[in-house]
Amino acid sequence: MIDIHSHIIPGVDDGAQTEADSIAMAKAAVDQGIHTIIATPHHRNGKYDNDRATIHRHVEILSELFVREDIPLSVLAGQEVRINGDMIEELKNETLLPLHDTKYLFVEFPSGSVPRYAGQMLYDIQVAGYTPVIVHPERNAELIQEPNKLYDFVRKGALTQVTAASVIGKFGKNIQKFSHQLIEANLTHFIATDAHNTTTRGFCLQEAMQTIKQQYGNEYYYMFMENSQLLVDNSNVNKMEPFKVKKKKFLGLF
Repeated sequence: MIDIHSHIIPGVDDGAQTEADSIAMAKAAVDQGIHTIIATPHHRNGKYDNDRATIHRHVEILSELFVREDIPLSVLAGQEVRINGDMIEELKNETLLPLHDTKYLFVEFPSGSVPRYAGQMLYDIQVAGYTPVIVHPERNAELIQEPNKLYDFVRKGALTQVTAASVIGKFGKNIQKFSHQLIEANLTHFIATDAHNTTTRGFCLQEAMQTIKQQYGNEYYYMFMENSQLLVDNSNVNKMEPFKVKKKKFLGLF
């Protein structure tokens, strides 16, 4: 399997802090059946800035470490970019790093809201020749309350990535429920770990994919598996027609 979202580079953000942490994460990833992982440290999120050149340098060092430790895990370079008004300029000056230098670019919203300019920025990213991938929309408070906003973003060309831990309930039942609603409505295109460590924010991709296979069948299971490979190959990913999430009035949620 390929994991397109992780914080496995040591000492650059709130993920792995030491090389020992990175080694432990790499071994955990391999145990999950992951053979390729994209390192996506935070950028422009208010606490961390990790530009393209810095990330490439760290990935090279990490790859050499895993070879020395005989860990069969390929590390690719990426970036988790908090949405901001300078993204197009940073794409032009090559500060931003699309995933594995493909056309796919991670875009993160603040956890509690969706900026008013988000729709325009997602459009501008596409005009610039890239495909925005909205990360963990299932954990965004505003999207949980107003899922039609995500439907509009996807309908207009954005992709999304749901966290494996969300699918199996590690962020709580409400987020798990919304994750499954996004899968059912064809509003997500990738499942990835967003792993930060091996304890509180670890790898559970295998369990999440088995859950998807059991609940939605082989078509969805293989679509998500293949999409991660297609992304790495810089090919067009599989997409199904999106639908609006049906809001259910239950304790004021959705």
